[in-house]
Amino acid sequence: MKAWTMLRMVTAALLCATATACGGTTATAPPPATTPPAPTSRPPDPATVAANELGQIPILMYHRIEAEPSGEYDQTPAKFTAELDRLYTENYRPITIAQYLTGGIDLPAGTHPVVLTFDDSTRTQLALTDSGDPTPDCAVGLLEQFHSRHPDFAATATFYVNNDPFGDDPRALPWLVRHGYDIGAHTATHPNLGQLNATDVQRELVENVRAITAAAPGTPIRSMALPLGVYPADKSLASAGSWDNTAYTFDAVLLVGANPAPSPIATTMDPKALPRIRSGRSPIPFDSTYWLDWLAANPSARYTSDGDPGHVSFPRALAEQLGQRWSTTAQPY
Repeated sequence: MKAWTMLRMVTAALLCATATACGGTTATAPPPATTPPAPTSRPPDPATVAANELGQIPILMYHRIEAEPSGEYDQTPAKFTAELDRLYTENYRPITIAQYLTGGIDLPAGTHPVVLTFDDSTRTQLALTDSGDPTPDCAVGLLEQFHSRHPDFAATATFYVNNDPFGDDPRALPWLVRHGYDIGAHTATHPNLGQLNATDVQRELVENVRAITAAAPGTPIRSMALPLGVYPADKSLASAGSWDNTAYTFDAVLLVGANPAPSPIATTMDPKALPRIRSGRSPIPFDSTYWLDWLAANPSARYTSDGDPGHVSFPRALAEQLGQRWSTTAQPY
């Protein structure tokens, strides 16, 4: 065998050894491991956004949303959507009562929390089509549509429901739970609790909790809203009690009116008496328009997020208002 023939055979063998198969494509080395890039943005200095997580939070109270409102607590779909638009424009972002109660409100820096609450569980609040979607003119449908136009405005709220909610549609409560809405108690039959004896107060709340958990098993019920804003004679029964071997406990009790709520981390926050602001057919004294105007004129009084749920930020002059349990995460400036 000639030398040049031997050289060609050796060269071919070497090329075969470095290919995936003789005559195949040459194998390529795996790409080098890369380190994920470090975050390029952090929450801004709290002072630059005037963060005040000891500020007040509007908890808005809605009832019926219908074309022809029949009561002073009711309003039209157009007015409801207009209020959502105002909230969004003024940098409010929705949270639930359950999120409020944790104290660790997680919102972008410079925005303000608002809680949307709905009482009485009527079909004007949630009605589902045959395909299982909210109708476009019910409150949830309007809120979902608004969210689709403004993805940074969460479609969420807290619904205070009675027994046989939303026209007794068995799909409604599970739909709300699946889509991240919060559910609270509002008694079984919406009585004036101040006119019931202790046994009947507890029966109303136990039957309500049973109905909610039967319709949507595993649903946490952290709060209740007083029908008509009236406590029972024994106020403690609004937050804890038992009947027929079933106990109930609520972390918060919500009132009917009529002013913004304290920050959940403030010493003034009383979870057993959380105030709400009525939103309905004008004119209503101290309604949502009044208080949103007031908060806009007094921006230092409202809750403004620092964008960092691991810390609570506020002007140093307000330090005495901070609840003791939050002192380890305090970031005054």
